[in-house]
Amino acid sequence: MALLSLRNVTRRFGGIVALDGVSFDVDEGQIVGLIGPNGAGKTTAFNVITRLYTPNEGEVEYAGESLLKAPTHGIVRRGIARTFQNVELFKTMSALENVLVGAHTRGRETEAEALEALDYVGLAPIARRPVAGLPFGTLKRVELARALVARPTLLLLDEPAGGLNHEEVAELGRFIQQIRDDRKLTVLLVEHHMNLVMGISDHVHVLNFGRQIADGTPAEVRSNPAVIEAYLGSDETAAVEMATGDTAIPDTVADATAKDTDGAA
Repeated sequence: MALLSLRNVTRRFGGIVALDGVSFDVDEGQIVGLIGPNGAGKTTAFNVITRLYTPNEGEVEYAGESLLKAPTHGIVRRGIARTFQNVELFKTMSALENVLVGAHTRGRETEAEALEALDYVGLAPIARRPVAGLPFGTLKRVELARALVARPTLLLLDEPAGGLNHEEVAELGRFIQQIRDDRKLTVLLVEHHMNLVMGISDHVHVLNFGRQIADGTPAEVRSNPAVIEAYLGSDETAAVEMATGDTAIPDTVADATAKDTDGAA
């Protein structure tokens, strides 16, 4: 059953079409990957879902109701929380204070929930420390705790593996699956690290230049010629490596692709 549905969503920035008639579903209880080269429109899709952008055309439904009628500040109350590609935290505030920003209400009970969220991501010992100067991976976990304290039913993760090393990426993959199982969440994941996406996703949608070019299981998407060409062009060696899971998406290919005007990946 689809928890989230995009139907023929188009978003333009002047003469640039960032999303061009995009349609896809995110089924309840699944981890769904949304991938594509830089400039594909992935973060633009996130921004449409969370009402930072209004589409020029199309519909977005969540739990059977239109999201386009909801104000931006009402998205969290509808059960949707997200992280950002670039960590968005208040650097002079403590980890706990940053997490409290994501809560619906204030009070002792809310503070206890925020502390529980920090403990869940392994950061209880630094709850009252300012986030300025903390390692990047730690900042990402603070942001994740802030999303979780809202008790969402749909969690949007925008490049959570960015800046992490190989061991941290593997740990992250296991943790995302644990979050889904422990908290009965649905997860929509934007990520450039191909092995992470293919290793934990139940279903994958692929965008390129604002259009959906493929969707299916990780195995189906990994071997799809249109996906391989979008990422790797005619480099046959790289295509084989991608198809067999021996590589992440090459930065050289991603960097060569034009970016959305909003800097979306």
